[in-house]
Amino acid sequence: MNKGMTRTALRRWGLYCWTLLKWTVDAAAIGVVCGVIGTLFHFGVHEVTAFRGAHPWVLYCLPAVGLVIVGFYKLTKTDGLGTDDIIDAVHQGKRLPIFLLPAIFLGTILTHLCGGSAGREGAALQMGGTVGQCMGRVFHLDDKDLRVATLAGMAAFFSALFGTPLAATVFAIMVISIGVIYHVALYPSLLAALVAYGVSLHLGVEPTRFSVAIPAQSTGVFIRVAVLGVLCAVVAILFCVVMHGAGHLMKKIKSPWLRVACGGVAVIVLTLLFGTDYNGAGMDIVTAAVEQGIVTVPWAFLLKLLFTAITLAAGFKGGEVVPSFFVGATFGCAVAPLLGLPAGFGAAVGLAAVFCGVTNCPLASTLLAVELFGAEGLLYFALACCLSYMLSGYQGLYSSQTILYSKLKAQFINVHTNAHHAGELPTEEAQAK
Repeated sequence: MNKGMTRTALRRWGLYCWTLLKWTVDAAAIGVVCGVIGTLFHFGVHEVTAFRGAHPWVLYCLPAVGLVIVGFYKLTKTDGLGTDDIIDAVHQGKRLPIFLLPAIFLGTILTHLCGGSAGREGAALQMGGTVGQCMGRVFHLDDKDLRVATLAGMAAFFSALFGTPLAATVFAIMVISIGVIYHVALYPSLLAALVAYGVSLHLGVEPTRFSVAIPAQSTGVFIRVAVLGVLCAVVAILFCVVMHGAGHLMKKIKSPWLRVACGGVAVIVLTLLFGTDYNGAGMDIVTAAVEQGIVTVPWAFLLKLLFTAITLAAGFKGGEVVPSFFVGATFGCAVAPLLGLPAGFGAAVGLAAVFCGVTNCPLASTLLAVELFGAEGLLYFALACCLSYMLSGYQGLYSSQTILYSKLKAQFINVHTNAHHAGELPTEEAQAK
């Protein structure tokens, strides 16, 4: 009996030791690859952005570059693939083609080169998820472990670009299904994120950090931050509605070639009308809003939303999260003085709260704010993010994302974002009634 129990215990501990060894090796390898590719991507975006600043005429090449992007996606048979497919790879075990990596890399670089309004994290999640899954297949991981490897790749690439390993880890394991944390992926994702972060630092990528003055804690400031959080929830809803609405509207142009050309022309016209502040990622505008409390015009957040919606709906590549940073920061900077808050602090709160509202990830958003702005404002960031999450409804950037529990009561609903509204029963329950 004792021998049998000993053997069972040894087998059990052997399984734990094997799992630890497996993910230490696999996640570290994923982190190294994502760190290297992420560094190349970071410097690529940086250099083409600088080139566009020195040579404004490249803006007029945007429609032609769009045609190149469409052609390359068709050549690599990756047209139609995006961040939702990465989420499906975790939900359903969907296979990701390796050619998605060069497609989104090239597409995002070209979009930034010619002034399309887009971010980097969409590319980060797609490239990271693809690297993670493909390396998992190289390591002969089974279907369940491939999903964990996909999450580890997402966390690693996000961490390499932004220098926020903890937020990247929590975001990756929470964004798939709101209400469930993929705890099994916690160690692999964190290790991959830390390794990728270390690699990017070693190769010269400076982590994204902002200097912002945090007000002393008081009841009055908490109330003002709460009001700002509520307003950011409204902005987050607007962001998602406009992004998805533009996508549906642009799809009425059946030809992807004509669609991307029209979108390119529209961005050129908007740039001539409103200036170049809204081209590219716009991190310089975010920095000015947070560190200096400066925003060019109070409606800058609406213009960035318009630029981004047209760019991505037309078929250019990039991401929506950095534009959400821009929208949140400029909105918070403009509104904060009206609430009696410092403009720079309001920009920091707005960035975190709008990001939370569009991704439905309050914990990751709070941690992101801490890594970007420092821990001194933790409680303020947490309050704004919680309110933005609760009041932003069931909208979201990623339609493949599922929300398992109601935002209004302790009720299991299991619905996709953008397909459910507060007060409605899920389809299954409605049919049962």
